[in-house]
Amino acid sequence: MRKLINLMLPLLLSLTVIGCTSLSDKPIYNDQGYAVTGYDVVAYFTDNKAVKGNAEFQTEYQGSQWLFSTKQHQQQFEQSPDRYMPQYGGYCAYAMSSGFVVSSDPQAFTVFEDKLYLNYSLSVRENWLENRDQFITEADEYWLKKTTK
Repeated sequence: MRKLINLMLPLLLSLTVIGCTSLSDKPIYNDQGYAVTGYDVVAYFTDNKAVKGNAEFQTEYQGSQWLFSTKQHQQQFEQSPDRYMPQYGGYCAYAMSSGFVVSSDPQAFTVFEDKLYLNYSLSVRENWLENRDQFITEADEYWLKKTTK
């Protein structure tokens, strides 16, 4: 069954391209008006879990609104935003490794080598983890191409 899922995943991601977002006007994944669907990006590093942000603690950065669960997390982000920014603007890391720009699920995350990666779903995350290093290398190349056009 796992092999079938692994074979079908690229096809499903290809079909998802129809709903993909262009990077030309949205280099940061926004949903519901907030970057990372309103989740606190600092919490991924400090709490190792996805924590919903609070509108009381928000800041604007790179044209997006970012929410945080605490004032301290907001301040940490404001002092060093690039440290907490999700890779590939918060779009799915697995899809980016194939050159696709696909939304992500804030629950499907990985912090690896002090960088935050998000995936489309928990099952996609599991596939991404199986060959993470290669997928990161490939996604880095595609991201560079997509953001320097």
